[in-house]
Amino acid sequence: MSDAIARFRAATEAGDIDALMETIAPDAELASPLSGRLVFRGKADLRVLLAAAYGSLTGLRWTEQIGDGARQVLLATAAIGPFRLTEALVIGLDDHGRIRTLNPHLRPWLTLTYLAVRLVPGLFRHPGVLRRAARAA
Repeated sequence: MSDAIARFRAATEAGDIDALMETIAPDAELASPLSGRLVFRGKADLRVLLAAAYGSLTGLRWTEQIGDGARQVLLATAAIGPFRLTEALVIGLDDHGRIRTLNPHLRPWLTLTYLAVRLVPGLFRHPGVLRRAARAA
């Protein structure tokens, strides 16, 4: 069950968006830790978001994996600009072992704010992605 997670870890650490996307289910979704309301759905929209998010980070290292079933948690450290970031990423797998849900929890607040400032301009270049993410489930 965790092959997709192992490949996800390796792809995000290497900055390989194509390999990362191979681990994602077609109907996957990510709840935004920045807005609390936006939910990004589908591989095309997730590619835009994940490329911007993981492309903004340096030194990403997954430090721990908790769980061994269809729901697992990854812990990571990284940097964005001059700030350190810690992440707890709750991952849900579908029946085929692909990543179906991503629920990131990021801290500290100052770093999260800096990440938002870095991500938002890139996402504005894709207004359809933001519009779809704002739709109610």
